Amino acid sequence: MYLRHLAGPLRRALADTPVVLVNGARQTGKTTLVREALKRRAAVRYFTLDDAAVLAAVRADPGGFVAGLHGPAILDEVQRAPELFVALKAAVDRDRRPGRFLLMSSANVLLLPKLSESLAGRMEILTLWPLSQGELEGARGNFVDALFSGLPAVPETRADAAGRALRGGFPEALRRKQDNRRREWYAAYVTTILQRDVRDLANIEGLTDLPRLLALVAARAGTLQNFAEWSQGSHIPPSTLKRYIALLEATFLVHFLRPWSGNLSQRLVKSPKVYFTDTGLLAHLAGLTPERRKPRRASAAEISAGCAPWPRPPGASSAAAWCSTRARRPSLSAPTCTRCP
Repeated sequence: MYLRHLAGPLRRALADTPVVLVNGARQTGKTTLVREALKRRAAVRYFTLDDAAVLAAVRADPGGFVAGLHGPAILDEVQRAPELFVALKAAVDRDRRPGRFLLMSSANVLLLPKLSESLAGRMEILTLWPLSQGELEGARGNFVDALFSGLPAVPETRADAAGRALRGGFPEALRRKQDNRRREWYAAYVTTILQRDVRDLANIEGLTDLPRLLALVAARAGTLQNFAEWSQGSHIPPSTLKRYIALLEATFLVHFLRPWSGNLSQRLVKSPKVYFTDTGLLAHLAGLTPERRKPRRASAAEISAGCAPWPRPPGASSAAAWCSTRARRPSLSAPTCTRCP
């Protein structure tokens, strides 16, 4: 079991806040974290809305369900019943004791279109990301502080660092020691998220467009948000694409990083960059494997075209030779250059 850095903030939130929400992508370890934080508390009841009977009871009578929760309770997958939040608000207004309700969600509930009550001032929100390298090593460190202090932030070879990036931080993926087994896990993970969670959040007609869009965003990871370019590359209308991207962000697959600047106005005006919340997931979608991770210098053709220096397969001696072997649209197996035809 990994020691999660969020355990301390979670215990502190439960000590002074009536409702605490722990959200994050599926399989990041939310249930394990919550049960570990509450193991010393007696009579804490656990309900998951993945249980059809529990979900039916909540949807039929949210107020009655909450009223029947005597004592502290854990409610898992609350994004499946947004109507529950109105009942929680009424219960908290009657009794504001801290630590009454601990909620868990695999989606950002504040982005749900059907959410009519945000529990503002009554709920603290914590986000659990995939395992950090400090959590994997059982150490508490700060990568950014190490960079600014001039200390070696990654005291290992580039190959070792690349291996860590390819493995990612999902506990279940890390339990699979073979690379091909991790790739199969990531493939099943993406399929489940797109076909179940995204369907639960919104009525998506063109579900077949989402894998292509996800692969395209993976090829653009670390670049500025550019909906017009993404729309052109994926052949998805801009309005639809923005809706799809919002769903990918709501399910914690992608994250938009705002720019840093000493000027507050510049921070708000400049476009954010898009990143994936897990490097292993990004590597899977971009088709990166241990065999294709070796770094290389960009060719003159790539530099002049402004193309990303993705690893080339054997036999492709130039960027043009490689891009000519790829389809115009990105696939889940390999990325395409962002500017080559």
